[in-house]
Amino acid sequence: MFDKIMSDAKGKQIIMFLDYDGTLSRITEDHDKAYITDEMREAVKEVAIHFKTAIISGRSTDKVQGFVKLAGIHYAGSHGMDIKGPTNTDQVIFFNQEVMFQPASEYLPMIDEVVNVLKEKTKGIPGATVEHNKFCLSVHFRRVDETGWAALAEQVRLVLIDYPELKLTKGRKVLELRPSIKWDKGKALEFLLNSLGLAESEDVLPVYIGDDRTDEDAFKVLCERGQGFGIVVSKIVKETYASYSLQDPSQVKEFLERLVKWKKQKLGEEEVSY
Repeated sequence: MFDKIMSDAKGKQIIMFLDYDGTLSRITEDHDKAYITDEMREAVKEVAIHFKTAIISGRSTDKVQGFVKLAGIHYAGSHGMDIKGPTNTDQVIFFNQEVMFQPASEYLPMIDEVVNVLKEKTKGIPGATVEHNKFCLSVHFRRVDETGWAALAEQVRLVLIDYPELKLTKGRKVLELRPSIKWDKGKALEFLLNSLGLAESEDVLPVYIGDDRTDEDAFKVLCERGQGFGIVVSKIVKETYASYSLQDPSQVKEFLERLVKWKKQKLGEEEVSY
């Protein structure tokens, strides 16, 4: 479908939005070792040279930056609740990023508290880990024996009763607690388009690539806008708001590389025409 996608992109400015886990990196047993490959990093770097690019992840912004190690792009961590953009000096100093939006700042003390509570409550369940993602938290059970899933979910549910300001969402073998505000990856996508001054432009083609349930919020926004499209990363057929699919991160890399090649060819044609 690549040729069709590029046909739709004719005369439009492509804006790239990328999830991290399961999209740029493979899903790993140890969530702290979900490293991006050098080849994928190079592909993202090339994309960012030719297109405005943002990474929107459930992880904290700092963690995603630490994995990706690329300047000149926007990072939206904690499901878009911590958005940072590149500054003029960002090509020289990687972590010199400007905080653009943090709609859940008042929840930080609560998140810190709940992280500690859940670590205590789940320490008796082998394989369970609690990850602090600054404005939200993740309880991973990929390494938990299936017989322990129900007990883990019950512990999370009981803790949630004491913190009604938080809501529970589910991902790929992960339970996530985040502030009960009307904010998600779709809202983050809209915010970034606005910040870039492109929200009202008809000559823009936003492309969002992601693999998880939380990415559906972004796919849905693009559907409702009638502008751009989503690409779901999945090996199985499933209900989705995305328009296209790729099977795994290796195919994502191939798509990004092909996109850059297409852009360079277009630039070459323009130079010849000039």
